[in-house]
Amino acid sequence: MQQEPTFRESVNLMVDRAISAVGLDAGTANAIKACNEVLQVQFPVKIRGKIEVFTGWRATHSTHRLPAKGGIRYASYADQDEVEALAALMTYKCAIVDVPFGGSKGALNIDPTLYERDELELITRRFALELVRKGFLNPSTNVPAPDIGTGQREMAWMADTYKQLHPEDINYTACVTGKPVHHGGIRGRVEATGRGVQYALREFFRHSKDVRRAGLDGGLDGKRIVIQGLGNVGYHAAKFLSEEDGALITAIIERDGALINDAGLNVEEVYHHIIQHHTVRNFPGGTFEENGAAVLEKECDILIPAAMEGQITLENAERIQARMIVEAANGPVTYGADEVLNKRGVVIIPDAFANAGGVIVSYFEWIRNISHIRFGRMQRRHDEVRGHQMAAFLEEMTGASITDEMRNRIAHGADEVDLVRSGLDDSMRMGYQEISEALREGETINDLRTAAYAVSIRKIARSYLDVGLF
Repeated sequence: MQQEPTFRESVNLMVDRAISAVGLDAGTANAIKACNEVLQVQFPVKIRGKIEVFTGWRATHSTHRLPAKGGIRYASYADQDEVEALAALMTYKCAIVDVPFGGSKGALNIDPTLYERDELELITRRFALELVRKGFLNPSTNVPAPDIGTGQREMAWMADTYKQLHPEDINYTACVTGKPVHHGGIRGRVEATGRGVQYALREFFRHSKDVRRAGLDGGLDGKRIVIQGLGNVGYHAAKFLSEEDGALITAIIERDGALINDAGLNVEEVYHHIIQHHTVRNFPGGTFEENGAAVLEKECDILIPAAMEGQITLENAERIQARMIVEAANGPVTYGADEVLNKRGVVIIPDAFANAGGVIVSYFEWIRNISHIRFGRMQRRHDEVRGHQMAAFLEEMTGASITDEMRNRIAHGADEVDLVRSGLDDSMRMGYQEISEALREGETINDLRTAAYAVSIRKIARSYLDVGLF
């Protein structure tokens, strides 16, 4: 079987296609692709009376914009190659959706399920200490966020650790994003990546030429979707697409197998079944298939891999029957599989755009922390007053009474979550429009991934040129 490149090599090869397509000179291209710096730390923590040594990384791919931004994952398979690849993806991702951050990423080689809460807090605070001391955790230069194996809790611990080391920094809450709302987080952040997938698909279906390119028609209503991974991203994407857009979730793939129901699975019920039983087995609303990986090959309109990288490879790419793939995870399609699928005419919305919702809303959270004010606080009640005035004006002009429900809808002032969703929707829509426009430039760009990277590379190159780095 043909040897596939590593994750980092795969990202670089995909970027090389775009570099060739836009005709970027080799020197500029190499400068953009280079990872600026990588920190590896090893630190001891006393766990259950014994000393354990943990290994972690933080890679900064680019500082053409500051701060550098990217999640921290806790996983037993984490390594430096993966961290560098993910940091590079963050650079390109931020540029595509016009978030003014550089790219960074971090990881700790640990299986978090093996440790109690208090033990994880000790480990996390010790890791944060190492990052702060070495300049890899700071609201001005490097801002982590949650990723696989981490969440609001770990971000709160990291923020508090930074505060203890820098009590004079009034912007300390901005040193991480994805925090609990009552600790400086922002409403809408938890759902952001899954919501971004929904908005990306909505915008895709507004472009009839792109829809026809995938062999589809109409909108999302009734489209058959297979989703891999019902974690934070997969759950929210599947929930919103089924409940708000009328899509049918015909299969859900998890670690221990898959559920299938061609009439559509109830995502909320599946999610609660997993929480209660820690498995998808014995769910009454679908047929269980033990070989979950094989369900990636099930016939459907849209396949959404929302789990881990390297799920669609040269080994199974020819058997994928989806009309289009939306990469909700980072790197789920390998470079070799990407080439095979492109030749077969399968449309892929790439990870560097599809899962950008998380970093977009992280940007909003960072802005909120730096500005020290909740979004909507200044104008919400003003908007409500104007809405009530408009309702009264309509009643006066028409001579008819407006129902209380209609009056409340007219008078509703946007609160924080409304503004976050509006900003996320706008960012995803504008991002896809630029990608779709790049796809139509000429014969050198033939797929959405190359188009997305072309958009990104041009912006990054322009920023380097503008400040005289070249």
